[in-house]
Amino acid sequence: MKKSAYILKKIPVLMTVVVILGSTFGINAQDNPDYLKRIKQEMVAPPFLPEFDQVGPKEPVVVEIELTIEEKKLEIAPGVFIWAMTFDGSVPGPMIVVHENDYVELTLINPESNSLQHNIDFHAATGAMGGGDLTVVNPGEEVTMRFKATKSGTFVYHCAPGGMMVPLHVVSGMNGVIMVLPREGLTDNLGEPVTFDKAFYVVEQDYYIPTDEGGDYKEYDFPSEGFGDMMEVFRSLTPSHIVFNGVEGALTGENALRAEVGDKVLFVSAQANRDTRMHLIGGHADLVWNGGSFGDKPSTNYETWAIPGGAAVPMLYEFKQPGTYAYVNHNLIEAMSFGAVGIVEVEGEWNDDLMKQISEPKKIEKKK
Repeated sequence: MKKSAYILKKIPVLMTVVVILGSTFGINAQDNPDYLKRIKQEMVAPPFLPEFDQVGPKEPVVVEIELTIEEKKLEIAPGVFIWAMTFDGSVPGPMIVVHENDYVELTLINPESNSLQHNIDFHAATGAMGGGDLTVVNPGEEVTMRFKATKSGTFVYHCAPGGMMVPLHVVSGMNGVIMVLPREGLTDNLGEPVTFDKAFYVVEQDYYIPTDEGGDYKEYDFPSEGFGDMMEVFRSLTPSHIVFNGVEGALTGENALRAEVGDKVLFVSAQANRDTRMHLIGGHADLVWNGGSFGDKPSTNYETWAIPGGAAVPMLYEFKQPGTYAYVNHNLIEAMSFGAVGIVEVEGEWNDDLMKQISEPKKIEKKK
């Protein structure tokens, strides 16, 4: 028998011996991710989240994630196109959900069909530029890295190839969110456990599309062709488009979010580049974790909550009335003129005690 084959046959036995010795001498094998249970998380497109448990297992696990980079021409508004930089083809990239002290093991794939170098920077990670230094991949390459999710909360991730390529990739759509839940689940402002019935993932995206001398938006044959023009636009700090979830109308009409009266809904919103503020017209933030930290006590009863650039902030609200709600950036110019708005359609029974129309509109009677 070859020596290498002999060693491979003995690996299970050696691992068993290590566990026994560790137990004997007080070494916890569970501190080593090589001995932890592994879970493959299947990515789904926004505004939805992958399958997950709100309360984590007793012991940490290794959550295996695979993201494929896709450079694609995306129509962000009628007749307006951008070479979008994406994780798994969506803007934003898929949400990742783990629990505090879990390990995230990511395989990042950059297919040969792409033209640019990419990587990923997790705001939830510690060291090596959020993993950016360990995940640089050229077209036709893939890389795997692992980090421990030591802080609970909601965090942005994005591509960060260095220099001006960082903002160029981020404002081309290459960003997303990872949610790190406390292992025991969420708690409210009084420290009591709180759960939710649904979760929606809503990210504001700013674009900077160049125009020609006639004022028409330019279109390019490949991604880097438009970078010089785009830099001229974003140096003005004035976006040409501000949308939710990548394109105009992503969360309106047939794409509206849906809930029922009594549903407790967790909204996770982010902005990878610029400050914004969220508001639910017709509702409130029952709980909002300012700054995205689940380790801090949530604030209550907010009408509008801030999201600093490069952050993700979760909000929980229990719907109490049926009807149409607008989820907006409450810079109303940006919401109504640019399109940073989403719709939530809620079904259920109306509660007159909360709101009632006393009289229908009628002509004003002239005083005699």
